[in-house]
Amino acid sequence: MSKGWTKSDWRSKPRVQMPDYPDQAALKAVEAQIAKYPPLVFAGEARRLKAHLSDVANGRAFLLQGGDCAESFAEFSADNIRDTFKVMLQMAIVLTWGAKVPVIKVGRMAGQFAKPRSAPTEVAGGVELPSYRGDIINGFDFTPEARVPDPNRMLQAYTQAAASLNLLRAFSTGGYADIHRVQSWISGFTDEEEAERYRDIATRISDAMDFMSAAGVTSETAHELASVEFYTSHEALLLEYEEALCRVDSTTGLPVAGSGHMIWIGDRTRQPDGAHVEFCRGVQNPIGLKCGPSTTAEDLKVLLNRLNPENEPGRLTLIARFGAGKVGDHLPRLIKVVHEEGANVVWSCDPMHGNTIKSSTGYKTRPFDSVLREVREFFAVHKAEGTIPGGVHFEMTGKDVTECTGGVRAVSDEDLSDRYHTACDPRLNASQSLELAFLVAEELLDRRAVKRAAAV
Repeated sequence: MSKGWTKSDWRSKPRVQMPDYPDQAALKAVEAQIAKYPPLVFAGEARRLKAHLSDVANGRAFLLQGGDCAESFAEFSADNIRDTFKVMLQMAIVLTWGAKVPVIKVGRMAGQFAKPRSAPTEVAGGVELPSYRGDIINGFDFTPEARVPDPNRMLQAYTQAAASLNLLRAFSTGGYADIHRVQSWISGFTDEEEAERYRDIATRISDAMDFMSAAGVTSETAHELASVEFYTSHEALLLEYEEALCRVDSTTGLPVAGSGHMIWIGDRTRQPDGAHVEFCRGVQNPIGLKCGPSTTAEDLKVLLNRLNPENEPGRLTLIARFGAGKVGDHLPRLIKVVHEEGANVVWSCDPMHGNTIKSSTGYKTRPFDSVLREVREFFAVHKAEGTIPGGVHFEMTGKDVTECTGGVRAVSDEDLSDRYHTACDPRLNASQSLELAFLVAEELLDRRAVKRAAAV
């Protein structure tokens, strides 16, 4: 996979969506400093995630990937990390109930600092400035000074990512993730009048917990009930940062991206001969590839072979992002390419990016119903094609924000201004995220019922 490859080869390839740093000496100094730092994640962890994703590809597990659109320096806190982790645990239990297989939990956390933008500049009040590209690159404030790319921001991103990972590891193994605690949080959600329709599933989960306890399977007797495996991921957009954290695995002698367990290539940076594909093809981590409406059959064929030439199970996740009403136009033709190539892939659904609209009040938002519709279309296409819908990929937060409309609490266009905190794209709040998990679980339950009926 990485034969004849070096971690700096991307520098000779066409680059897009990356900043031009005005102070090259400062950039080189920061890169050299980060190159001396310990990796944020370790090769064995990335290999373990790849093995889990192999199970996802074969229908023996389900992938839940979620977290911030773009992590913020200003909003960094233990509470925010805890709240997002908490809602992902709740979603995972609900999805486990529906899928009847383990749910692999991967956060868009501890590294999701850079964002591609649709235009290089933005205009406000008649003033045009460079676009905000995420806190690892420049500042959100609409001033000429804030929008200058500053390489020192990479150092703060590294520090924040390290602190986030430290807390996530503690939450994962220190008792906070105990399955009985998480189940009680789910019951709290369904006790609300608006969420009554999901109470039956919550009750069945609670009954299953009671049965296990009666049979002597408790957190004290089964370590797996008191802890979870939790992985991190982000878009590998800022390649200077990625290269600086790339390390050689001492056990295999192969290069590993030390910035996150899983990295992905965005829909705007998946050029087969581009810098981002060149970097990602050489590291051993699981790789995600965003596939939008403009993904051609020929490009996908080339990318499958460049990113996973050995056709390794669990190596490549195709993250479909088309928009509600468009899945049937695009997903079948991509499935056909994968089938013709005999490629081992995980199919995941990102129902967020294709469903962004401008609300009547001027805020960028995503209607909950559109998000749900795309997920259902994703499942329907896979059912028709006889392929495996392996996972879902959400932009979400554990905070009670008002950024996406709809859901059981019926966030309206007029409500968006109440708690609209995102620096980039609108995120599902905690309630909407958990509700979506219940609805996806119903899809998974229906799929299992169809399989059982076909087997009879």
